[in-house]
Amino acid sequence: MTTKPLISGIHHITAIAGNPQQNIDFYTGILGLRLVKKTINFDAPDVYHFYFGDELGRPGTVFTTFPFKGARRGTKGTGELTYTAFSIGKDSLTYWRDRLKKFGVAVSDDLTRFGDSLIRFEDHDGMGLELIASDRDDRKGWPQGHIPAEHSIKGFFGATLYLQAKEPTEKLLTELMNYHFVGHEGNRFRYVTAGKPGDIVDILVDPNARWGMQSAGTVHHIAFRTDNEATQLEVQHLLMQNGLGVTEVKDRNYFRSIYFREPGGVLFEVATDEPGFAIDEEEAHLGELLKLPDWAEPSRDRIEKALPKVEVNLSDYE
Repeated sequence: MTTKPLISGIHHITAIAGNPQQNIDFYTGILGLRLVKKTINFDAPDVYHFYFGDELGRPGTVFTTFPFKGARRGTKGTGELTYTAFSIGKDSLTYWRDRLKKFGVAVSDDLTRFGDSLIRFEDHDGMGLELIASDRDDRKGWPQGHIPAEHSIKGFFGATLYLQAKEPTEKLLTELMNYHFVGHEGNRFRYVTAGKPGDIVDILVDPNARWGMQSAGTVHHIAFRTDNEATQLEVQHLLMQNGLGVTEVKDRNYFRSIYFREPGGVLFEVATDEPGFAIDEEEAHLGELLKLPDWAEPSRDRIEKALPKVEVNLSDYE
């Protein structure tokens, strides 16, 4: 058995979106993330799968989307990850408030949580997003992007799970997933691995709230990091020993994945850090071409014809 923690934080967060071009425009144009991979949903090949992140799409920075053109909006509720929080520099809130307002995005007043300042807003589909200002994050974001380097999004800060009860999920996180409880504010309870931006999970408890409805503007799943295939198998075995219904290992080309539903209803994934997004594109050209898994290559012509044309156009967002 490894002596390192099997799980070290958040790997990626995947959401359902609507219009694919609007999705790219928001996350690359307005938020300044890099489109590091353009591929398909391996389980629904007629739908794109976009990966947005830092320069190389490092684990802990990647927000991914399944954009279903014409999808109706979902609703936030329990059993969901309702807010994805990104990490920015300590002095960047004013820049981001002004930038978001410039592009017509409604922004909350400054909020404070566990001593950190933040703003809250939604994307064009109603996706819940936050920017949290922190001096504890030494990641660089995407320095070659059109956002000034000192204000670029560094990666995830954390995520909020909205649940009717915390105890079963807390038990999973703390006993099987290397998380520990560090404090609460009202009905918000915080769990961390090392306590750094990128590994933080909050449980917001409301026993009387309605369940959410998953569609455009809602999170499909949250993925947690593990080093490699060997540590992933250890996690899989541990979860199965404790009664979790875990899938077989699935090859997602850029990482390996297992999935299971946590007790509060949120779909969890455990994904490997290896091999990363540069295995089929040069680092300087990540996200430029439609990349398909080997099994889909014989159907490339049909797949490309069925997918709407999209492009990254940053000139309107500088």
